[in-house]
Amino acid sequence: MLLVGGSLFTSTPATALFRRRALRCSASAPLQEAGLVRRAAEVADLSAGHTSPHPNFGCVIARGVDVVGEGFLYAQGTKCAELQAVEMAGALARGATAYLNMEPGDCYSDHTAASSLVQAGISRVVVGLRHPFQHLRGKAIQSLRNEGVQVDVLGEDLQSKIFEDALKSCLIVNAPLLYRAAFHVPFSVLKYAMTLDGKIATRSGHASWISSKVSRGRVFELRGRSDAIVVGGNTVRRDDPRLTARHGGGHVPVRIVMSQTLDLPDEANLWNVYEAYTIVVTQRGARKDLQKKLAKKGVEVVEFDILSPRDVMQYCYDRGYLSVLWECGGSLAAPAISSGVIHKVYAFVAPKIIGGVNAPSPVGELGMVEMSQALDLIDVSYEQVGPDMLISGFLQPIPDLSPVIPSSDELSAIDPTVCPFDTKIISFYKTWDLYGAFSNYSPHPIQMPDENGKYQTWSSVEHYYQAHKFAGVDDRLAKDAYEEIKTAKSPEEASRKGRRLQRQHPDMVRADWESAKIDVMYRALKCKFSTYPDLSAMLVSTAGSVLVEASPHDLFWGGGREGEGLNYLGRLLMQLRTEILDRNSKAAVVS
Repeated sequence: MLLVGGSLFTSTPATALFRRRALRCSASAPLQEAGLVRRAAEVADLSAGHTSPHPNFGCVIARGVDVVGEGFLYAQGTKCAELQAVEMAGALARGATAYLNMEPGDCYSDHTAASSLVQAGISRVVVGLRHPFQHLRGKAIQSLRNEGVQVDVLGEDLQSKIFEDALKSCLIVNAPLLYRAAFHVPFSVLKYAMTLDGKIATRSGHASWISSKVSRGRVFELRGRSDAIVVGGNTVRRDDPRLTARHGGGHVPVRIVMSQTLDLPDEANLWNVYEAYTIVVTQRGARKDLQKKLAKKGVEVVEFDILSPRDVMQYCYDRGYLSVLWECGGSLAAPAISSGVIHKVYAFVAPKIIGGVNAPSPVGELGMVEMSQALDLIDVSYEQVGPDMLISGFLQPIPDLSPVIPSSDELSAIDPTVCPFDTKIISFYKTWDLYGAFSNYSPHPIQMPDENGKYQTWSSVEHYYQAHKFAGVDDRLAKDAYEEIKTAKSPEEASRKGRRLQRQHPDMVRADWESAKIDVMYRALKCKFSTYPDLSAMLVSTAGSVLVEASPHDLFWGGGREGEGLNYLGRLLMQLRTEILDRNSKAAVVS
């Protein structure tokens, strides 16, 4: 599935991409190069829905017009796009040009992306976009130039109009990251299906099915690209949706229900959290009885003083979501648009007519009285999907600048539980954080002994932690769960699997897990920081500062949304920091 020119297209399978073939053009060199940059963006898009919250990276290596290598980053912790491309190109990489949709950037001190191009003998690199985050922006470009590699950046070194469409492709493939950086909200898409006369249901509320099966398949693909799906209470009451992706991939987005009054049914498909996680956002104090019932079912309930689309998107931003799909009715779509959190619209128009004054439309009252007030879409695309027409476009242009993002260590506050004086607080959470390497999700493999004393390699601390929920349990399913998590392709995937299996099979979780999990995490952290000297040095450099894992929803390992979390990950890191400092101090005395 590809995003090209603002439209959604079905791509060839990823496996089919990895074969040598030539990309022939008869036009001029700039036009050929623009096509190769677009190709890098298309390849990068193959990972959409798997890389989040990380960027989509693609690399195409070419000799003239012949493509000799391609690769994309599947997920954090997997082989980077550049290394895949040079491995595919082999000896043909020497003297060739690499085309990247975006500058490589990694807060984990992993320079494989740039070094693999240098070691392969790449003579020139064409970059679509600089990295949007300030603490990563320009570093890889400078590193390559320091090694004698010519680097040309679209819009800087290559300013021809011929490259405008190529640049747009690079912007589109990482639009969620760019919107996050520029506007501090996730990239939000409003999707709806309507008839030719603009109705989303009959006057009785019946809406199954307006669009065709082919269009519904496209919607499943859209869900698979999203971190979360938002609906309102009316949708839950009327349609009782499941909101699963059903696209065959491993990623299932979080379902978010917005309801001010919590006038929701006690039983609903969305309350089944075994197949996908559900969050209900509501106004403070609404129906405490239902809140308790939902909590028992595993549904997370988040209260707001005043429930609004912008506040909910701010909360999603804090959780690290990049892309949110709105599948709500008109009464919620209108305030979402009015508050400026909707960035793109996908409208499936079916060749049907319903009629009826009271039949609902996709967008409620916006307060407009003249056509001059109408909102115009930008970069509009039209595509026939089965019998339906898909019209898509942006309500707000994609940011094409790389804004300065304040680093997390600039934040300071007073924490009376630590010190009566001003204390520097360092927060970390996701890949864009300056101290993201502290996260248990960082892609630093560790070697840990098993119950027989034999050392095994784990792709990350999170892999080790999630798998050990089921370690030592004398049950075939528990052993299978252990292996399934151990071989997960990324830390995020290991986390999803571990949490899903824990919800589905609580009887498989080791009996002592609640008392043992802190020790499991600490052993893994000690191994990680003793294995990687640069991480140890980074941890020591924070001496005197309070470390806070800034997850707003994990109230055990994280700091919580309003500082109510126990922050055990931050505590363990500070404990480990003290151990390292004491050890260094004793070593200095001895020497």
